[in-house]
Amino acid sequence: MQSLAMDLRVLSRELALYLEHQVRVGFFGSGMGLSLILGFSVAYACYYLSSIAKKPQLVTGGESFSRFLQDHCPVVTETYYPTVWCWESRGQTLLRPFITAKPLVQYRNELIKTADGGQISLDWSDNNNSSCYTDANTRPTILLLPGLTGTSKESYILHMIQLSEDLGYRCVVFNNRGVAGENLLTPRTYCCANTEDLETVIHHVHSLYPLAPLLAAGVSMGGMLLLNYLGKIGSKTPLMAAATFSVGWNTFACSESLEKPLNWLLFNYYLTTCLQSSVKKHQHMFVKQIDMDQVMKAKSIREFDKRFTSVMFGYRTIDDYYTDASPNRRLKSVGIPVLCLNAADDVFSPSHAIPVETAKQNPNVALVLTSYGGHIGFLEGIWPRQCTYMDRVFKQFMQAMVEHGHELNNM
Repeated sequence: MQSLAMDLRVLSRELALYLEHQVRVGFFGSGMGLSLILGFSVAYACYYLSSIAKKPQLVTGGESFSRFLQDHCPVVTETYYPTVWCWESRGQTLLRPFITAKPLVQYRNELIKTADGGQISLDWSDNNNSSCYTDANTRPTILLLPGLTGTSKESYILHMIQLSEDLGYRCVVFNNRGVAGENLLTPRTYCCANTEDLETVIHHVHSLYPLAPLLAAGVSMGGMLLLNYLGKIGSKTPLMAAATFSVGWNTFACSESLEKPLNWLLFNYYLTTCLQSSVKKHQHMFVKQIDMDQVMKAKSIREFDKRFTSVMFGYRTIDDYYTDASPNRRLKSVGIPVLCLNAADDVFSPSHAIPVETAKQNPNVALVLTSYGGHIGFLEGIWPRQCTYMDRVFKQFMQAMVEHGHELNNM
């Protein structure tokens, strides 16, 4: 803060001297217009450096995990500088899918069967050219879980794969039933409260590479699903660590926030149409148990969940489903190291619903809370085409756990 105050004083002094000189020589054609622009720019820079660029809040349930992250994942203690011309929550959220590059990833697809006769589509990035881990049997594997209607094609998933490949790791993307172009073989889709499909995938991947370190990362609804799984199973999981990004901690609070007029217009209605589109192509599978006409008339995610998701998974009411879907209830039972990145201005996950006090009671949990970043945004730099703050957190944490995770057991 002392260096920041000194920078602001220097900027103010130089601006005053510059303006004093320019005022003497007139306005247009003499530099006064430029002076005003410079003045505004310096004032904006002062505001940005003092109010926007901030270090994240690191909340851990134990000193050991906190010290581990400071040593091996220093990005969680560094100042996050949101893109100077786009730091507002909705702007970050809307812009990321369009402005960030989409790395080229060649997938190997695998369809695996489930106990109920369904199938799950997995997209593998084997990284067989890894120079760090030439033995496929011991090559670290990262399981990636996309968001609500996301697939392996999402830009944030592609970036995670690219970063993992740089580290020499292998990745596999868990596509929820029916969203990646595969046929739906049974009248069942997915929800973040039911973890059966995720359990199937984790055990399948682990059975293929039992000697390889297995980690997972979930984004938005994928993170909610991952946390609900970890909260149910505790430490009895093949996963050695996990990370989540932009998780909705309390489904009721998420729904309420997304139903505010502007958020409904920008996000809620669009996501509802995406959900409707994902089930419409399989609607012949659901006609016996669900009123699909009413589902297609839904105007919000809550209405869709009331008419489709809660019915699909046998919940008596939408409130019962939303209670079961909220990962804040299970955070205290997580039994492996988990890092959770959220932005305080995320309209999908209101800051008041983030379980800070619960996290303080579990030594396996670390919350990294930025002031800005939106929902799966975290853009930084003047022109954020490549790497975001979220990407850097992902890369450093995965590498820290693979290379130094054993240190946590000795702390």
